[in-house]
Amino acid sequence: MTNKFQNKYRIPSTRLQNWDYCWAGAYFITICTKNREHYFGEIENGEMRLSEIGHIAEQEWIKTFDMRPDMNIQMGEFVVMPNHFHAIIIIGENEYNQRDDDGDDHRCCRDAMHCVSTSSQPHNNPKPHYIPMATTETPMTTTTTPPQTQCVSTKQPHEINAPKNRFGPQSKNLASIIRGFKIGVTTHARKINSEFAWQRLYHDHIIRDEQSFKRIQTYIYENPAKWVDDIFYNF
Repeated sequence: MTNKFQNKYRIPSTRLQNWDYCWAGAYFITICTKNREHYFGEIENGEMRLSEIGHIAEQEWIKTFDMRPDMNIQMGEFVVMPNHFHAIIIIGENEYNQRDDDGDDHRCCRDAMHCVSTSSQPHNNPKPHYIPMATTETPMTTTTTPPQTQCVSTKQPHEINAPKNRFGPQSKNLASIIRGFKIGVTTHARKINSEFAWQRLYHDHIIRDEQSFKRIQTYIYENPAKWVDDIFYNF
């Protein structure tokens, strides 16, 4: 049943409860255009042909990482599709997710058991399974590791000390990154097509281990070639 807030219907959040999205980790995100309109281009012979707005989306995503050096974020595999956008984004340790006001160190992945390589080639990975869209998985976090490697922890949310902004303003986290990206694309896209709009919500999936990372990476890489089988194809 749909909940009400201030006597107005609202859509329940798909975010994972007890998980702070400023925490270090690897995230798979999907953002759709409003009504699944094909603003970004079309697939031809298994390859994505970007429209002018599609190029804007691609460039705004690349700029995202240059604009936020303080968040220590890394760009994983991504693809702009006709009516949606897939990406892996890795949030590393930074000043917003390490320490509380009491000075306690919250680099909580000293027991990390799995490593996720960010340099593996997606086309060398196993055939991916369908990646569920509106769900999130058991949260894992990352720790400082050698270049090109991310480690994920096996700790549960109640075992992890909360960083500074867990209950404060929603900034310096995954939502703020996506919000900035969507605003940037919308601002420039509406100079070309005044009707351009994103779907209000987005889907996220917390990546739990290296196998999942590779499967999702391959799913993104192969998305254009498998467009006719995509859940967004018939929109």
